[in-house]
Amino acid sequence: MSGVKELGYVVYEVSSLADWEHFGVELLGMQYGEKTDDGFTLRTDEKAHRWVITEGAADDLVASGYEVAGLAELDALVAKLRDAGLEVTEGDAALAAARKVERIFVTADPMGNRVELVHGLADAATPFHSDKLLGGFVTGAGGAGHQVLLTPGVSRETYLAFYIDLLGFKVSDIIVEELAPGIVADLIFLHCNGRHHTVAFGDMPSPKRTHHFMVEVTDIRDVGLAYDRCMDAKQPFEMTLGMHPNDHMFSFYVITPSGFSIEYGWGGLIIDDATWEVKTLDRLHSWGHRPPGVVAELLAAAPAPHGEDH
Repeated sequence: MSGVKELGYVVYEVSSLADWEHFGVELLGMQYGEKTDDGFTLRTDEKAHRWVITEGAADDLVASGYEVAGLAELDALVAKLRDAGLEVTEGDAALAAARKVERIFVTADPMGNRVELVHGLADAATPFHSDKLLGGFVTGAGGAGHQVLLTPGVSRETYLAFYIDLLGFKVSDIIVEELAPGIVADLIFLHCNGRHHTVAFGDMPSPKRTHHFMVEVTDIRDVGLAYDRCMDAKQPFEMTLGMHPNDHMFSFYVITPSGFSIEYGWGGLIIDDATWEVKTLDRLHSWGHRPPGVVAELLAAAPAPHGEDH
């Protein structure tokens, strides 16, 4: 198996390090990893980092680190990519040290997203600890979480050839929903381990490379507590609490200081490839996940309880 086995880490370039530290640690409940030359890292488990935050103007995803099972498998994957005509360069010792990996190769997907293929993401020197969480984050064999990337102007056939034929992902399912007359959401979800999807793709109007990154927690109460922390901090929401029909994730979407979203969830489905059947669903949400403005209007329009005034 020379394909990727998990999403090891993501790298974001952000314009405000202070806002991001507060957002990640105080609101999401991550652990501050370490200060770096151009930013800092965030931890969600025993690994040295899962998020690398760098300072810059992009306010967007700048790299995805996909872990491969072993050095031989990494060499085989690199050879496969090069045979397909892709440019793949080996990262130097400084880059490997910054990413806390044993070895690293760099290439790009058809949308121009930087893809880092790595082996040996290091453990941190200390156990994971969060002052905010009752439980922990779901990582392990499922990797850091999942991300949804945007595909402006790139055909599905083209990007699937990269992610499925070369990196070894498999299709989980597809959702096609008409959101309004003539406006259709069409997303495809891919997995490389038991997590329902590690990456998904859709052509949606956005100036960003990424729509959202999902972190999952082990205790459902932590979804509610994070929801309240974000609400109390007046952090803008993209979607309120709800559930997806495909991965069964109970979650909300909060907007980061950089303008893309974080899905904060619990209860995601685990796929067994031996029995999994790919389906096309017709809705993005089983229930909820309503825009906050819609919820606010509905609550404001509701009659006051008997004997009370608005």
